[in-house]
Amino acid sequence: MEFSKSESCCFTGHRSMTESEKQRASTEIKRIIRTLARNGVRRFITGGAVGFDTLAASAVISLRDSEILTDTAGKAVKIHLTVAVPCPEQSEKWSFRDRALYNSILRSADEVITLSDHYEKSCMFVRNRYMVDNSAYCVAYVTHSRGGSYYTMNYAKKSEICVINLAQAAGGTL
Repeated sequence: MEFSKSESCCFTGHRSMTESEKQRASTEIKRIIRTLARNGVRRFITGGAVGFDTLAASAVISLRDSEILTDTAGKAVKIHLTVAVPCPEQSEKWSFRDRALYNSILRSADEVITLSDHYEKSCMFVRNRYMVDNSAYCVAYVTHSRGGSYYTMNYAKKSEICVINLAQAAGGTL
C-alpha cells in the first residue's frame, strides 16, 4: 500500500528508558497515534531499535489490532506499521528478550523495509533519514544532545516536519 508523506509519522528515541518513562511514553504515544489517525495519518514508521522504537511499534500494533480508530467524520480507519530496518544484523548483539520482542514486531508489521544489505557505519543514519524523509510528523523521546535519536530529531526539525518530543513534554531535559 502506498502512503504519501502527509499520511506518515515516524518515531525516534533513546534505547534506555526507566519503567516510569516507558509507561508515560506509551500512554502519550497512543494518544498521539489516535489524534494523528483522526487527522489523516495512516502509516507509522519505526526503526525497530530497542527502547523507544519498540515501545512505539508495540503501541501501533496494539491500537491497530484492538481499537477502531476513526477520522474526523467518524469513519473507521486502518493504521499501518512500517519497520525500517537499517540492516539484517540489527538485533545480533541484543539480549534474547529484546530479540524476541523485535522478531514479534517484525512478524506483526504491515511492512518491513531493509535499507542496507549488511551492516556498514552509515546504515543507521540511512534508516533515520529514510524515516524522516517519508514522514510529515516525528514523535521523539530525546533527553540529551548526542546520538542517533538527537540527530534524527534535529534532521526532522531542519526538514520542517512537525516534531513532538515526549521527553520535553514530560519535563525531561535536553
